Amino acid sequence: MYKKLKILVIDDDKDMCDFLTGFLTEEGYIVKTLNKGSKVISELKKENYQIVLLDLKMPDIKGEEVLKQIRRTDTDICIIVITAYPSIDSAIETLKNEAYDYIKKPFKIAELREVIQSAVKKKGLVANPEEILNIEIGSKVRGLRKQLKLTLKQLAGRTGLSVSLISQIELAKTSASVSTLHKLSRALNMDLVYFFEHTRTTPVPTA
Repeated sequence: MYKKLKILVIDDDKDMCDFLTGFLTEEGYIVKTLNKGSKVISELKKENYQIVLLDLKMPDIKGEEVLKQIRRTDTDICIIVITAYPSIDSAIETLKNEAYDYIKKPFKIAELREVIQSAVKKKGLVANPEEILNIEIGSKVRGLRKQLKLTLKQLAGRTGLSVSLISQIELAKTSASVSTLHKLSRALNMDLVYFFEHTRTTPVPTA
């Protein structure tokens, strides 16, 4: 099992915090949320976070100022900006302060997942190649299952694998054997080699 990465979500929208907590926890991350930008620095000094998701529209302090404060405190932490009010000025400001990416609300789950996984790989947040492979395979299995609108239970029925094992693979908490991936590829109508290739925008199904 790989060491779970910690993500700090900073957003004054409770519904958004609840959604991101559920989604990111299911993805296998440890998540903490804050609804005030003024609390960020003290939180970063208490805990070691690898990624920050920062909403630019905050009630107590501008997100751009929070971004500057974070950068003065930690020059390495990965910051992903999320905003419902995109502008050229805010985009330039975030780039000046070395934000990893800039996502507009509303966003698709797949878009956020892709940005986070890209950050994990490019910034070396997961150093072990086997761990990276497990994350990619888990994401591909989950993505294909969602495309086919299959529940974990339905996929388990198609493959003869347990729901628990498939869930562990999707969350990258366990490595899938070639035999297991073969069963999954057949059930998901996908060539086995797809799981070992670099992530594609559009998967190519088998005939």
